[in-house]
Amino acid sequence: MFAPPDSNVKTTGSPRVRRYALVAFVIIVLCIAAWGIRSRVTERATLASNTAALAIPTVSTIKPTRLQTAQALVLPGSVQAYNEALIHARTNGYLLNWYTDIGTPVKKGQLLADIDTPEVDQQLRQARADLATAQANFQLARSTNQRWQGLLGTKSVSQQAADAAAGDSSAKEAAVASAAANVGRLSDMESFKRVLAPFDGMVTSRTTDIGALINAGQGTPLFTVADIRKLRVYVQVPQLYASSTTPGLGADLTFAERPGKTYPAQVVSTANALDPTSRTLQVELLVDNANGELFPGAYADVHFKLPPGADTLRLPANTFLFRSTNLQVAVVGADHRVTLKSVTTGRDFGTSMDVLSGLSAGEDVVVNPPDSITSGALVRLVQPPSSSAPPARSAAAAAGGHS
Repeated sequence: MFAPPDSNVKTTGSPRVRRYALVAFVIIVLCIAAWGIRSRVTERATLASNTAALAIPTVSTIKPTRLQTAQALVLPGSVQAYNEALIHARTNGYLLNWYTDIGTPVKKGQLLADIDTPEVDQQLRQARADLATAQANFQLARSTNQRWQGLLGTKSVSQQAADAAAGDSSAKEAAVASAAANVGRLSDMESFKRVLAPFDGMVTSRTTDIGALINAGQGTPLFTVADIRKLRVYVQVPQLYASSTTPGLGADLTFAERPGKTYPAQVVSTANALDPTSRTLQVELLVDNANGELFPGAYADVHFKLPPGADTLRLPANTFLFRSTNLQVAVVGADHRVTLKSVTTGRDFGTSMDVLSGLSAGEDVVVNPPDSITSGALVRLVQPPSSSAPPARSAAAAAGGHS
């Protein structure tokens, strides 16, 4: 318990001292309040800045690769013989003999088979007899005409009778020509009993045997003869590369049954028109097959050596944005702002794609861009760990410049 002040004790200090103490106390209170307010404002600004910095997405970028070497365009090709003929019979009968089996090399005009044609032989003999009859009738008509023309000069016969004799002679002469033509037709038919090779090549199929019934121009062919010293390869080239695929362009052929081995080929002609259904250009290549290693009818991978396009760039597949309108890439500028650019792509390699237009070689393209990215968005750049380039300007600093 404190003792009450003695009323007799005299209060110390003057009013001026008390006034100074009060002023000092107010100043201290105001300073404390100002410091508290300033601390709160600073903390709030720091929190806002940190929140804005954390809201900026972090991305890595890559520059497009410019193609400096020839592009390797690989397409499936169908191999065919340089010349191939299906040998059908041109006469009726029965197969008498065959002389060449599959895999037999043949020369032009070589006998492949004989056909027994008894009916044609009989018709030819009849036609020759008819020709002899027509010739005899013509000789008689001609001599009669000559006599009647002589009698006409002495007025021994009428003009009408002489004209009738001349007409009969002309008709008999025409009958001789008709009979001779029939003999020639049947002679040709009989010559078809000898089945001959149309060119140098190899028998690739035989679908007949001794005693088989032969009908001219009907049924399956007797033989197939192919010239495989050179082979034609047909490829359907997409429209995008049609203008680059011209005669003289080189290519390499590979076959699954011959791993590690390539065969040089060359484009010899193109259709010069696109298939309206597939939008592809049919291209024909020629490959030498003097050693007979390759077979017609085979499947081949054709590796075209296309020249690089002047503006062709290549980007990884994970840099593209597949939007409903078109294909886009996100490009980061010097201010760390994103610009979405629409691009035209070329060949798709699975892990990368060719860019034909819409992008330049020196631009920074975002890798794995988020679907929510938009033009004008601010991003923070992260250099790949293997990169020796100096770190980019802080995105937080860039954000501070826009706060």
